[in-house]
This record gives sequence, C-alpha cells and structure tokens, in this order.
Amino acid sequence: MRVKDTLNLGKTKFPMRGNLPKREAEWEKQWEDNKLYERRLKLNEGHERFDLHDGPPFANGNIHMGHALNKITKDIIVRTKNMEGYYAPYIPGWDTHGLPIEQQLTKQGVDRKTMDRAAYRELCRQFAMEQIEKQRTDFKRLGVIGDWKHPYITLLPEFEAAEVRVFGKMYENGYIYQGKKPVYWSWSSESTLAEAEVEYHDVESPSIYISFPVKDGKGKLDEKDTYFLIWTTTPWTIPSNQGIAVNPKFDYSVVKVGDRRYVVGTDRLEAVAKILNWEDYEVVQHLKGTDMEYMVAKHPYIEGRESLLMEAVYVTAEDGTGLVHTASGFGEDDYNTAMRYGFKVLSPMDAKGCFTEEIPDKDLIGKFYTDTNEIVKDKLAAAGNLLHYSTFVHSAAHDWRTKKPVVYRATTQWFASISKFRDQILDQIEKTSFYPSWGKTRLYNMIKDRGDWVISRQRAWGVPLPIFYAEDGTAIVTPETIDHVANLFAKEGSNAWFTHPVEDLLPAGFTSEHSPNGKFTKETDILDVWFDSGTSWAGTRALGADMEYPTSMYLEGSDQYRGWFNSSLITSVATNGVAPYKSILSQGFTLDDKGRKMSKSLGNVIVPNEVIAKMGAEIIRLWVASVDASGDVAVSMDIFRQMSEAYRKIRNTFRFMLANTTDFDPAKNRVAYKDMRSIDKYMEVKLNDLIAESRVSYDSYDFNDVYKSVFKYITNDLSAFYLDFAKDVLYIESKDSFARRSMQTVIYDTVVKLAKILAPILPHTMGEVWQYLKEDEDDVYLANFPEVADYPDADELKANWHEFMKLRDDVLKALEEARNSKLIGKSFEASVTVYPDDEVKQALEAIGDEDFREILIVSDLKFGQGEAPASAQKLDHSSVAVSHAEGEVCPRCRMYRSDVGVDAKLPEFCGRCAKIIETDFPEAVEEGFEN
Repeated sequence: MRVKDTLNLGKTKFPMRGNLPKREAEWEKQWEDNKLYERRLKLNEGHERFDLHDGPPFANGNIHMGHALNKITKDIIVRTKNMEGYYAPYIPGWDTHGLPIEQQLTKQGVDRKTMDRAAYRELCRQFAMEQIEKQRTDFKRLGVIGDWKHPYITLLPEFEAAEVRVFGKMYENGYIYQGKKPVYWSWSSESTLAEAEVEYHDVESPSIYISFPVKDGKGKLDEKDTYFLIWTTTPWTIPSNQGIAVNPKFDYSVVKVGDRRYVVGTDRLEAVAKILNWEDYEVVQHLKGTDMEYMVAKHPYIEGRESLLMEAVYVTAEDGTGLVHTASGFGEDDYNTAMRYGFKVLSPMDAKGCFTEEIPDKDLIGKFYTDTNEIVKDKLAAAGNLLHYSTFVHSAAHDWRTKKPVVYRATTQWFASISKFRDQILDQIEKTSFYPSWGKTRLYNMIKDRGDWVISRQRAWGVPLPIFYAEDGTAIVTPETIDHVANLFAKEGSNAWFTHPVEDLLPAGFTSEHSPNGKFTKETDILDVWFDSGTSWAGTRALGADMEYPTSMYLEGSDQYRGWFNSSLITSVATNGVAPYKSILSQGFTLDDKGRKMSKSLGNVIVPNEVIAKMGAEIIRLWVASVDASGDVAVSMDIFRQMSEAYRKIRNTFRFMLANTTDFDPAKNRVAYKDMRSIDKYMEVKLNDLIAESRVSYDSYDFNDVYKSVFKYITNDLSAFYLDFAKDVLYIESKDSFARRSMQTVIYDTVVKLAKILAPILPHTMGEVWQYLKEDEDDVYLANFPEVADYPDADELKANWHEFMKLRDDVLKALEEARNSKLIGKSFEASVTVYPDDEVKQALEAIGDEDFREILIVSDLKFGQGEAPASAQKLDHSSVAVSHAEGEVCPRCRMYRSDVGVDAKLPEFCGRCAKIIETDFPEAVEEGFEN
C-alpha cells in the first residue's frame, strides 16, 4: 500500500475545464427537452406574480453586445424571481415594422415604388421573420430561458388588431387629431420622425446677422433708417419669414451706428457690438418688449413682404440679438407664435427637402434647402441687410437611421394630444418605482416638456392608420369602423388594408352624412412604429400570452425614456388611466475600454457569438453581472479574458469542494449546527451573511454587488482561508471523524447555497455543479433560493473570530518574514509562539477548545505567557516568535512532529497518523508501505 492510499484525497468527475463553447449548447438543449422553463413555472403556480415585459428588439441582423447586456440582465431577473418563489414568466418579443427593413430590401434591389404595396409588405414580413429566427437562436445561446415558441411579434395579426383598438380608444377619448404643424422631417427617409428617432451630431452651419427695415413703428419707433436686428443659422428659412419675436419681459435698446439705427436686446448689446465690430455706437432710445408688439417690418430683400413683431417668452438673452426670426412652417415655437397671431402655416418644402412653388422667392423653387443658403446670403447683401456672415460648429438633429440632418417642416399629420391628459401621465410616473432613482426625474421632465406626438408616417411597412375619409374630406373613425377593421386584421393581418377595397374595410351598410353618394377613401399613412411597441402591453395579451397588466417591470436602455417607456406610458394612460408598468429599470450603453461607442469604422465591435465561440456564454453573463449597468459600461476582449480568469477561479473552487464532499451523504453524515466546531459555525454564519447580502442585492437589482460579494467570499473566505487549512482535516483525519464531517457539512452547504445564489448568473455551470450533489431537484433552477437562517450566537462568533483574524494576520506577516530570512520554507516547517494583546486573548478564550495550530497551518503553536522576548516581532495585535519546528516530517500529514515513531508498528508516522492508519487501514500494518 502507498501512503497516499491512506489519505482521503478528494476525487470528482466534475471537469477542471468547462469546455463551455461546446457543452453550453448541450445543456441548453437539455433545458428545452426537459421543459425546464415550464416546470419551474408549474412549481410556482398560484404564487405572487412577477412579470418582466420584454422591450422588443428590432428584427434586423444578429445581436450585438448591447443586446447581450439587455437580455442577460432580464434573464438574471426572471431566474431570480422564480427561484424566490414568484410566478415569473418571460415572453420575448420583437419589433418588426419600420424603415430599417425597407432599407434592407432596397439594398437587395427591391424598388418599393414600382411594386404593389401588399406584395412589397409581404417581402418585408418575410425578411422580418428571417431576422427573428437569427436573433432567437442568438438569444437562446446566451442561456436566456423563456417561452421562445410563443413570442409576441408586432406583425402578428392579433397584435396588430389590438394596436388598432388602442388607437380607436384614444380617438374615442378625444386624444387623436389631425393638424398641420412642424414636425421632425427626414428628407432622406421622406417621413416624419419621432423624438426617439432623432440623434444629435455636430455640423457646420452659417451664422448671419440680418437687418429688417422698420415699416410701422406704431408711433414709438422712428421708421426712417431704423432696423430690427436678428440672428439666424438657417438663411434658407428667411424667404418664409412671417414675423419677428421679442420677449415682453426684456429691455431693448435703439443703437445709432453711422447713419443707421438698430433695435437690439439691451442684455445682448455688448456681445452683438463686438461681433459686428461696432467700435463707435450710441444708445439713443430704450424700449420694452411690450412696446414693439404689432410693429411691422419690411422683409430684408423680398419686395412687398412684411414681418409682424410678436411677443414670445421663449426668446432668450443667451445668444442672438434678443429678436428672433419666425417662420411658421419650420419651427415648433415659430408655429405656436404665428398661430397665436392668426397666421396661416407657410411650409413651402416637399418631402425631399426641395422648395415648392409656395416659396415667396421664386428663384428658389425646386432647389434643395441647404443649396439656397448662398443665394439668400447674396440677396441679403445686395439689399444692404447682411451685417455679418460666418460659420460655426454646433449640435444638430439627425435621422438615427440615415445619419442625415433633419428639419422642422409643417405637414398635415395625425397627432396624439399629450396636453389633454399630461397631468394623468405625470401622476402615474409618481406611482412608479425607478432603478436607478434618477429615472423618475428624467421621464417626468420628458413628459412635462414634450409636445404632441406625431403618430403618422409616410411609409409602407407598418400598421395602417385605420382612418377613412368621406366625400367632403371629413375623417371617419367610429367604434364600429375600428371594431370591423380590428376583427379583419385579427384574421388576415394588416395587409388586408391594401388587399381589400374600401367597401370591405367598412362595416356592411355603413353610411355617413358626409358621403351622400356612399363613397369613401382610406388613409395611406401608417402608424409610427413607436405606437407599435408602445402598445405591446395590449398586443402581447391579445396573443394569449401569460402576462399580467400592469406588468411588474419594463427594462431597457436609458434611451428608452424618450422611446418605449414614454410611448407605452402614453398609450396605456390614454386608454386605461394607468401606467403599463409598476417599475422601470434602465441601463447604460456598451462602450469600448476607451469609452468610445462601438462601430465598424473604429474596428472596436465585439460580436457576442464570437466571444461565445471562444470562451462561452457564461463569460458574457459573468461580465454582465460584474458591471454597474445603471451607467455606460466598458467591454473589450481584455475584459472578457479577465472575466474568464474569474470564472476559472469560481469553477476550480467548486471543483475542490465537490471533490471533498464526494463521500459525504447529507442525510447520514451531516453535523448539526449546535454540535459543530466553533470555526465551522463561524463559516456557516459567514455563508449565511453572504446569502442575506446577496438576496438584498438581487432584490434591488444590484447584480454587480452579488458578483463582488460572492467572488470576495470565494477568494478570501474560502480559498485563502477555510479551504486552505481544510486539507489537514479533509485529507488527513479519519474518514468519519467528527472534525471532518463537521467541515464537510459546511463545505456541502456552501456548494449548495452558492450554486443557488449563482444560478441566475451562471445557469450552465451551476446546473452542472448540481448534478454532483445529493439534492432532490434534477436542476438547480428547480430549487429555491437559500433562506436566511437565524443563528442566535452569530454576533458573538463573528466578534471573536474577527479578533482571531487579527492574530492570523500577524502570524502570516511573521511567517513571511521567516521565509524571507530562509528560516523556513513552507509554513509547516514553523513553530510559532504568539503573545496576543488582551482583546485577542479574551476572544481566543471565548472561542474555547479550538485547534488554532491547524487553522494557522503550522506544525507547532504555543501561546506565550508574560512579556514577549526581544526576539519576537511586535506586530499590530500581538508579538510573534517564529522558529524552525523540531522533530521529523511525518510522510502522511507532512508536519514536523516530535512523536514520529511513537508507534513501533508504524515507526515512520506521527502518533496521530499511526492511530488513523491502525483504525482505518489495519491491512497496511501487516503489509507495510511501498517506498
């Protein structure tokens, strides 16, 4: 027999290497085959619900790292809630309508304008479904569990029908209207844009100062050689000028410069004079803003056109001249002010950004709007009213898809009125929980300040606006028409709008006083795609999905405060008076390790599927749990390599614990807490604290705190402490000794409870761990989270062992010094004498009969009496003397022992090892040992 055969060396088939890229996919198939998702829900039937409603990703291309952050976070929450006992279903969803798919078809050579609309829309549908299959595969490969066979998809007939019904209810409640007003217009997409579809980029624009000759000063301002001075960055809007806005609260100065007099805001005079190089000017008159209302100016270069002076409190003194050029068709403030003064909207621009015949300057007809800047500048100069021209760089609105600039353009559109029920929306925000808390202020302010929502789009691929027009142009929307269209869509999908004549789309025998001849036409615009996703709370339930309303949580990126969070809130409050969610959790964006957005041009894009192929999805999941996603998060291959090392540490620690509990049967070998050694009790208490802390962190969605706490526990409390000295007990002591079974109880409990706590984050690995345990459930996901125990002596244990850890720190320092001076090599070569301070001494006495030598991993430990000798190192909490241990090395326990040879039958072993061998391996005494 060999000496090693008498040791309880841990053995396990749990592999050291995870081989995650290959084995994860096998486990995911097992989850599906074994109906793990359904079985977990079955266990929780009748329990309190937790519904996380999936914000639908757009069905276009494979997933990116932002998708991974989002979907894994959702999966962690759903798994957590189910393991806490909640009934927590997860129905994934997809957003499928809109311009990106039309653009993809264009790239494939499809020409929308030459095709039958229904046929074109069918191509869009097919493309969307292909993209869904790609993304479904990608999401499942991340380990995301849910009802993947029955997702909600915005193009499904029942969903579209529900969307139409929401529109109808909003119309019935008086929140939908048609109007002509400026909206974000993308000439590159030839469509209106929602606020959430606008992003900002720096552009170079003109900066011009223009003088408008005073025509009628209302007796308060001399008309001769007097001019109103304005500043603008859009010379192309000057031909459409209708007025000049002044702030009624401001003071204005009339400034004499040479032969001319200019009206300028008093607070802006110094800055304007510097820009215009007015070295010698004189203030000759003061006016109030209210004095100038209804004064009239001449257009700066178009003969016969006039400009009305109007009051507007949005005029600021932060830039410009204190007077603002107003063109009702090209700005929201311009429009509102012009309407107050009785103007008709002037919007002489077509869908492609070119001027129409309505433009007062006929030289500009047919020209692209920015191409007219130079023309207008030259005409102003020729008229003597261009005072200054330069360019500057500033942030301007762009189409988020085409990346081209957008304009404000007044067009006839359909709107959802926010002002009519804004207070109701704000009240619902107050009742919603936000993670992080600043989200409440952000959403509140967005709703408080937002204008009406333009819900019509001039595109082909989307849900048609269910509106009919009578012979006299009156819009027809009634509960009967909505119900008829919705029922038709539920059967055939929204393509029915384009495949059926208008007569079939209306209820049988429908009449209207506005159509005496019974003729009707139908709207050709579609609903804004944000109306699609914004009604997912209704569409998902219409599909028969297992989802409660209002739902427990919406979770998306922080950009969705102006997107999905916003549109969903509006539609839900407008129709039902309540928010569709009880809480919102928002996340930041994924950036590279230099803080830059990921883009192909920078070469910093990291594709989840590539990381999975190299390292496994568990590494991405561990990264998600490790970051504070309430703000932007960094991701790089170096970061994933670091996470891979962290995973290896976690895996190897579990492997060690599994190996050393292989012969432990919790039903037979468990040691009750009250009977445990003090050190084992202490570790059970520490584990219990970790469970309590982790559960609080899970419930507040602070997954990075869970990761940090667990990893710190594994690294410091287990690897560097408990499992480090455990070998002397687990390997050396008799298999069924009390000390060994007590320690195995702690280790087994640790494996079970840590596997449960980490299961939402590392479901593949913890599921694998679970197969090596003697638990009832066949997968860790079918187990509940560990409960927090109540240990009456916990505080006393922690206090006493905290003092011991101070002593341990001192001993470790002394051992390191002895190592450096070549006095010892391994710690088992040391004999240590400690002289603890009073607090440590009292703690050690309170702990009682404990083998501190074993815990300190030395061959001999003594507690000195009286003063420490001068040779001892005086450290923080004790003095420590280290010498080389006396005696011989026992080949079994590897300690220096003075009793080696005390047993004549086994002369090479120490007394402890000889006794164990005689008891457990009597044949070895007869046969002897191999050399």
